Amino acid sequence: MVYLDNAATTYPKPIPVIASMSRAMVDYGGNPGRAGHKLSMETAQAVFNSRLKCAEFFGAEPENVVFTLNCTHALNLAIKGIITPSAHLIISDIEHNAVLRPVHATSKENGVSYSIARTTNDDDETVRNFEKLINSRTKAIICTAASNVTGKILPLKKLAIICRERKICLIADAAQGAGVLKLRLSDGINIICTAGHKGLYGPMGTGLMLTDGKFRLKTIIEGGTGSFSKEIEQPEVLPDRFESGTINTSGAIALGAGIDFIKEKTTERIYKHEHSLCELFYNEIKQNNKIHLYTDTYEANRVPLVPFNVGNLESSEAAALFSNQGFYLRGGFHCAFSAHKKMGTQSIGAIRFAPSVFTTRNEVLLFIKAVHKIGEKSTN
Repeated sequence: MVYLDNAATTYPKPIPVIASMSRAMVDYGGNPGRAGHKLSMETAQAVFNSRLKCAEFFGAEPENVVFTLNCTHALNLAIKGIITPSAHLIISDIEHNAVLRPVHATSKENGVSYSIARTTNDDDETVRNFEKLINSRTKAIICTAASNVTGKILPLKKLAIICRERKICLIADAAQGAGVLKLRLSDGINIICTAGHKGLYGPMGTGLMLTDGKFRLKTIIEGGTGSFSKEIEQPEVLPDRFESGTINTSGAIALGAGIDFIKEKTTERIYKHEHSLCELFYNEIKQNNKIHLYTDTYEANRVPLVPFNVGNLESSEAAALFSNQGFYLRGGFHCAFSAHKKMGTQSIGAIRFAPSVFTTRNEVLLFIKAVHKIGEKSTN
């Protein structure tokens, strides 16, 4: 088996993450913050230790680190939390449905509207396209740190400057960027939402919302927080305000082990390794006229993934053929139809080559042979 679907979720997980998850299920069985007995307090301390690691990694205060179910959950908390009546939002034209759908849903009520900024290969032009859409009602810019379809990295630091000047909240979908890009609140991002199970190498069912605290967010879920139990109103303090009910305790603890793993490897080394494998793959198949690539070169300003298609095969059909040979990749539209429309693959989707820190050069060379072989059997 050669697993190349790491943009969906990384696999395998690091041994320390697996060990941490197992230990949490055995040693930390109390409900954190829900009792005063020793087991509950030990569990709460283990969760807090993980919260500290996440805070340090993204440059947040520990209390402003909210554990969520996934990145989609985090984005819904941020997007629907920032909305006020008649607010205006701006997103990019390559957004995942985790941004597009909640933004579109909010536009059906309270006079909320949104605009879509055109992205280009020129970062300054992209920023100008966002800036031209700002009006007096603009409440937030929500955009991906990097496209999960093309790998394109958006200029968040430059967008942060115009947001700060106009007191607009900048919300980043970091699902595809966290772990391979340096993303910190000190870059001017107000809220970072990310998955725990992708580039952070944590378990599925984990995510994060990290905020700099400059924008108050409404709640979309209320309930028991283990604090202020005599009050009928949801607490204002974070993270309690957004962690109603029992969190995924073992997942949160294991996510801390994932952060430790990234810090040990460093984002720079992980990016360099994965980028070199993407470059190898791209350069070895670009001369094959049966293989469709969507950029003239494999550019450095992308997170490590390569979309492609084989001959006249539907992307899902080709992915199934690869799967039968033991190569696991995702074909289709990757929950980001807007990005596929921009790339020109709205009718057939694409196959996504996405290595991880554990992917080897030999595995990629084996896959390249399989691509050429299937390409020979297809027609253009």
